[in-house]
Amino acid sequence: MQFPSSVSKWSVFEVSLEGTETGNPYLDVELSGRFSQANRVVTVPGFYDGGGVYKLRFMPDNEGEWQFETASSDAALDGKQGAFSVGPADAGNHGPVRVAHRHHFAHEDGTPYFPLGTTCYAWTHQPLEEQAKTLETLAQTKFNKMRMCVFPKDYPYNHNEPLYDVYLPLADGEGQDFDRPNFEAFRHFENQVKALGDMGIVADIIIFHPYDRWGYCMMSEAQDFRYLKYLVARLAAYHNVWWSLANEYDFLIDVKPMQRWDRFFHIIEENDPYRHPKSIHNGDPDANYDHRKPWVDHVCIQNWDVKRTADWRADFGKPVVNDEPEYEGNLVQSWGSITAEELVHRFWITVMRGGYAGHGETYVQPDDRLWWAKGGVLHGESFKRIGFLLDIISEDVTTGLTPLGPTPLGFPWNRVSGAGDENVTYIYFGEHQPVIWSSGFPLEDGDYEIDIIDTWNMTVTPAKKVPAPIPHPTRHGSVVRGGVADAAFGVELPGKPYLAVRVRPRGKKTA
Repeated sequence: MQFPSSVSKWSVFEVSLEGTETGNPYLDVELSGRFSQANRVVTVPGFYDGGGVYKLRFMPDNEGEWQFETASSDAALDGKQGAFSVGPADAGNHGPVRVAHRHHFAHEDGTPYFPLGTTCYAWTHQPLEEQAKTLETLAQTKFNKMRMCVFPKDYPYNHNEPLYDVYLPLADGEGQDFDRPNFEAFRHFENQVKALGDMGIVADIIIFHPYDRWGYCMMSEAQDFRYLKYLVARLAAYHNVWWSLANEYDFLIDVKPMQRWDRFFHIIEENDPYRHPKSIHNGDPDANYDHRKPWVDHVCIQNWDVKRTADWRADFGKPVVNDEPEYEGNLVQSWGSITAEELVHRFWITVMRGGYAGHGETYVQPDDRLWWAKGGVLHGESFKRIGFLLDIISEDVTTGLTPLGPTPLGFPWNRVSGAGDENVTYIYFGEHQPVIWSSGFPLEDGDYEIDIIDTWNMTVTPAKKVPAPIPHPTRHGSVVRGGVADAAFGVELPGKPYLAVRVRPRGKKTA
């Protein structure tokens, strides 16, 4: 038995044990570990890693002395005991992400987490030099989440053979044996998850998807359940993990009925003691999974109509992450051919309506090396502006943004977007270009720092404070606040689109 004598908080503590190689240990051998500190006990599942080696992985969430004891159906693995110490967390490791303040997220140590990520579905299945490029590119961005598939994808722009098959070949060589994992493939995948964690990036792990020529989506129910339990046993101890049950689950509903998807959530709950966030992603915009179910932590969707973000937030009562508001690119498919300006615009709308959004880049490239499919390098312009947006909200937001409105007649928040958090308010005008504005500003005057944010040019400049205009005329003698100003002051604007205004009490920056 091998294990380190000490680890840091929220890192991976790993125990390696030697046991039987006979038969099929993946199917036949059960292993778990009981990790204890004082009267607290955490049970984690173990897994077989090939060559007679079995492992337990544990993510300690408290400093001090810990003990463990194994339990197994294999006598050589059963009843093994050990102890280790846990020191302070490494710099930059704030612990796993949790839902916080109902509609938002924070790390376990309380540090706010604003998921503004990107998509590279099959990047871990590319040649190693391409994977290195992906990590180098990510280091030059501010993305803090990466959507990525366990299984390779077969789809336009993604036809190459994977670096590793996920399972070993059948005896006759015709297909893969879904009862015999390729341990090298799983080791490689988890090493890349760790690499992302070292960069402060959450691995949003897509467990199933329909784009498949290898037969993974046709595994039996028992094979699905076994695969999921195995995946969680290997990966749950990494602090930077999220679980996405599927990319476009509804395109698999004929082979994986709804009760199986529900059971998938339960298997994660049963085997992940750290409660990493989990959700599921739809294909058809009208086929959302019922995210009200108690085992779903947040809403994960794809939908181009980002002005509905506040409605989804109200309907489901959970954080909203629109991971596919369409992609910057020039493909023949409409979902992959919006401009960088439009994607940045959709990000700002989403965030200013209390949600979060995801990036993807789909420019036609030689050998179909699209970032969204394979990673590599970025060619577009939206990722820089998304990083700027993350910087802006990180400067002041601590709890999470709450959208402004609604008002009885809807306007102006059915057109422009606004949100606030404690000591900051933002108004994002998007396609509108007013020369003066006041709605959403404080009702009482005071000493405020007011800035105009150019979301494309990534500039912040002081704004000129002016008397508040009267935004709504009186109709038939009465309308909501008709004929009067709706704030203590207004601001003068340059009259061009894609601007935002930030208002905060002077000297009260909170983040």
